[in-house]
Amino acid sequence: MNQQQIAQVHCPTSHFSVLLSPTPRGARLARLLAVEWMRDHGVPYGVREAATQVVAELATNAATHGRVAGRSFRLALLGHEGALRIEVTDTRGEDLPRLQPPFAEGDSGRGLLLVEALADRWGTALGPVPRKTVWAELDLPHP
Repeated sequence: MNQQQIAQVHCPTSHFSVLLSPTPRGARLARLLAVEWMRDHGVPYGVREAATQVVAELATNAATHGRVAGRSFRLALLGHEGALRIEVTDTRGEDLPRLQPPFAEGDSGRGLLLVEALADRWGTALGPVPRKTVWAELDLPHP
């Protein structure tokens, strides 16, 4: 990878955003589009692999838990200030994600443990009503 490729991701205008259907197919497409965008913008392999897993988890959560009939979810990727930021926005603001212990009852919540492990930072932001955004940031290596 050359210096120009790394600099592309650090550029504040380096971003991607798309609306997708809240379905398993939409979640899969989110992952595929993210991989292609990161490859085109020179995101280093290790960061790209971790970010792919984070996108897959957040998009699946939006399609499963944030689903509202007739409303899409949004995937956004932003390269800024030495980090890659992933944002997934859905229209279920009342249903905030929360970490579950590894052996909690039920089939959901444990995927955020993966996000916690792979991302350098993550959180949620509310609004505008009825939306919520779950975001994660992965630090980029210094050029």
